[in-house]
Amino acid sequence: MRRFLLILFLALTACGEEESPPKTEASMRLVPAAFAELPGWADDDLQTFATAFGHTCARMMKASPEKPLGTLEQAGTYADWQPACREFNDLKDKTTENLRDFLETNFTPYAVWLGKQNAGLFTGYYEASLSGSKTRQEPYIIPLYKRPDDLVMVDLGLFREELKGLRIAGRVKNGNLVPYETREQIVSGNWPHNDKVLVWVDDPVDAFYTEIQGSGIVGFADGSEMRIGYAGQNGHPYTAIGRELIARGSLTKENVSMQSIRAWLAANPAQATEIMNTNKSYVFFTEIKGEGPLGGEGIPLTPERSMAIDRSIFPYGLPFWLEAQHPLDQTKTIRRLMIGQDTGGAIRGAIRGDIFWGHGPEAEKHAGPMKSQGRYWVLLPRK
Repeated sequence: MRRFLLILFLALTACGEEESPPKTEASMRLVPAAFAELPGWADDDLQTFATAFGHTCARMMKASPEKPLGTLEQAGTYADWQPACREFNDLKDKTTENLRDFLETNFTPYAVWLGKQNAGLFTGYYEASLSGSKTRQEPYIIPLYKRPDDLVMVDLGLFREELKGLRIAGRVKNGNLVPYETREQIVSGNWPHNDKVLVWVDDPVDAFYTEIQGSGIVGFADGSEMRIGYAGQNGHPYTAIGRELIARGSLTKENVSMQSIRAWLAANPAQATEIMNTNKSYVFFTEIKGEGPLGGEGIPLTPERSMAIDRSIFPYGLPFWLEAQHPLDQTKTIRRLMIGQDTGGAIRGAIRGDIFWGHGPEAEKHAGPMKSQGRYWVLLPRK
């Protein structure tokens, strides 16, 4: 899913003695910690965490036990996680106290360090709201496209160990995989699949932001709704238009946010399309039936518990204890247990996260300005 802010940030500092940290890829280090060392650990109401963890466990219990969880060696195999999931499922009374005891019994927290730094950037995203129609009629003339049949998405990690976490996409032509059309070509109709429309909406900026967020709810004139979610991407690298606006002097690093970019696009309609098309990436959608939105893990996201992480470093389903600045009040701090259940093109790095805030105006209000300094601890099963 989605993300577009480019922010320079200062590192937080923290102290702690290393205790033979496990080997990890690159310069990332995992330093064992005690739950008592996690700031605010005793204060988190874990009820909504139980919902998020339940979704992850349902997926984990279906996996082959011998299969590795992902590229992080310390995450182990599904066999290392399934006993904890069974114990979680057997908890008859999932009170916060019982959940905290369960976590302290089954997991060990590890502080995540990258070299000498233990802080990074944490942003936010949400489920977008749109107005639309199932047929093209004024003012609903902006298409959101289904995934075309000739789009080939390739997980390069299946071919080379050193390419795990990397993906490309394109179409096959004369036996070769060639690049797919760019966003500019697709939105201008200069591609072969203009008939593959899922739904029509009334605002090109709303459509663009829905691509960035990766999901949305389209409301129709009769009061009905359609939930839409990510179905594929054209393979071109994601480019943050906030960075482009900073480079042109239209915004600054200090004031760039989802809201300020929206305001600039609204105030400069003649340039808006060109600016949005500097991002060559285009996202295709599908209708989501039932609970949603769905994250990269393929399960429903839980507001303020699901987090997008760098999939090339951390596998889906890992719990993280997060400490980060609140997006609306820098005197407040977010301290809560999250789960890595999603990913995104701009989420890169060992200490990098994107918090899912939910759906609606309140969620957008929190997600839009979030560019917080923070740190986290990853919880891994006791062996």
